[in-house]
Amino acid sequence: MVKLDIISDPICPWCYIGKTLLDQALAQRPGHSFQIEWHPFQLNPDMPEGGMDRRDYLESKFGGKEGALKAYAPVLERAEAAGLTIDFAAIKRTPNTLDAHRLLHWAGIEECQDRMAMALFHAYFDEGRDIGDHETLADIADSLSMDGAMILRLLQTDADREDIKARDAQFREMGISGVPTFIVAGQHAVPGCQPAEMWLKVIDEIGESVQG
Repeated sequence: MVKLDIISDPICPWCYIGKTLLDQALAQRPGHSFQIEWHPFQLNPDMPEGGMDRRDYLESKFGGKEGALKAYAPVLERAEAAGLTIDFAAIKRTPNTLDAHRLLHWAGIEECQDRMAMALFHAYFDEGRDIGDHETLADIADSLSMDGAMILRLLQTDADREDIKARDAQFREMGISGVPTFIVAGQHAVPGCQPAEMWLKVIDEIGESVQG
């Protein structure tokens, strides 16, 4: 197997699109050798724990609705081309994602991390759910056959908070400043939202090198 590390944030639309395009490539190469692991990177590490009103967030980040519309236009265009239906209007709060990253970590222990990552993207971007809310996160965990009640109890503790923050800081120290960033076989960094065709080429090259 070839390790594919994905450094991402569940509220990053380019991460959602990028992973969807990767999945499209993987579906065309069912014998691929990628073993995927997700890693934390908070786009807004200074976000208050309870998150903030979406309108206030857009005002502070983009200078208001017009600036946000301009910034999100290419996102919506790429999302539609990838077959996604992102609904920015449904999002009422921009969350602090530390707890979502903790849930992703625990999902990795239970071997459903990849499905959890996509479930978080879907909940936030397609349904406008607050993925900073503990009840919401426990419900998403339940939907993947994790123990939602146990997840809820864990979220109310400090379990793995410092570990997530330390891993986030480590990636920043490595020079990663934006997500998604994909790292192939622990050495080749592939930044940004890449087309399925690029991933097909990478998968085929890996296959040829293994056969060789």
